[in-house]
Amino acid sequence: MTKWHYTLQGAKSEVRVDDLDNSILALLGADARISVATLARKLKVARSTIQARLERLETTGVIAGYTVKLGEAARQGRLRASVLLTIEPRAQAAILARLKSIPEVERVFSTSGRVDLLLQIATANTSVLDAVLDQIGQMAGVKSSESLIHLSTRLDRAV
Repeated sequence: MTKWHYTLQGAKSEVRVDDLDNSILALLGADARISVATLARKLKVARSTIQARLERLETTGVIAGYTVKLGEAARQGRLRASVLLTIEPRAQAAILARLKSIPEVERVFSTSGRVDLLLQIATANTSVLDAVLDQIGQMAGVKSSESLIHLSTRLDRAV
């Protein structure tokens, strides 16, 4: 189990994350549907303690939500790709606005290094991917792009 000991400072407030918080986060990461009673039983603490910790982790932004993690069976038929973009610095706001309007663009990350943006794209097939890549490449301010098609997921520890 990964242990994080840190103090988060953000827009909402400052929060310390301790061993119990880490245990709660690890169990929720493995099964977001786990009940408060089961968490309390596994961690050997009172249900009210778990409930209070969850409320604090939610209100401080440590827990942003609970979601479903799709398995390979649900992702079959979707072509995924990462796109590395180099852009003109003054064009970033306009490019981000245009990228938000393309439904196949799932995520956009700013990066350090030789590229400026990393895009995660999912399409139904290669012809749709090609059209999306053309659309992105034609945006004003895009200097270059490189596409990497995902063949398979070998490891996924994302929480």
